[in-house]
Amino acid sequence: MIRLKDVEKCYANGAKAINGISLEIEDGEFVFLVGPSGSGKSTIIKMLTGEIGPTAGRIMINGYNMTNISSRQVPYMRRTIGVIFQDFRLLEKKNVYENMVFAMRAVGAPLGEIKRRIPYVLELVGLENKTRRLPGELSGGEQQRVAIARALVNNPETIIADEPTGNLDPERSFEIMSLLERINDLGTTMLVVTHEKDLVNRFSKRVIALEKGQIVSDHRGAYYDTSKGTALS
Repeated sequence: MIRLKDVEKCYANGAKAINGISLEIEDGEFVFLVGPSGSGKSTIIKMLTGEIGPTAGRIMINGYNMTNISSRQVPYMRRTIGVIFQDFRLLEKKNVYENMVFAMRAVGAPLGEIKRRIPYVLELVGLENKTRRLPGELSGGEQQRVAIARALVNNPETIIADEPTGNLDPERSFEIMSLLERINDLGTTMLVVTHEKDLVNRFSKRVIALEKGQIVSDHRGAYYDTSKGTALS
């Protein structure tokens, strides 16, 4: 579960990025987080992953209190989260399988679990026949599938996807979002940050819209147009 209660974030220059946000995302939910640039989406992601802390309020994720989490707890908390980025962030000199091994070794996974888990995850994302390919030998959509597999390989409770289709064409974008939906169907909580209205409208999911650091809409269905104050269909 993700829970934010009266969360605020002010930066050193005095700018208030988040202004009194409260929300709950239940285990197993699929949620889109939308809003214009500067609305606070990136700040929320950074707070959820422990990169920065809130100025005020309380943040809970997967049983960890991010407001006062200790440095010793952070690695354990991060094992419960998988993060997917727009720019893939793969190790260019390691092949697909080696990228997976690196992610599992980083959290101390035993060799037996590595050998068991990686083939399952690569088959799930449709890359079981490309394990020896380097990232540069893959298409953009395939590289994003590797990034999804890497986020999933340690069996996290929650996946946070930050503009996962931002570098892809519409067809590949739909494929990637369908894959995330399939992973969610297996029980993984999914929080997807996106600005792609058409994609959001094709998936009937919960949509949380931000503007100027505040929640302006929390509904199911269509993308919320903050400029008009309406959901678009």
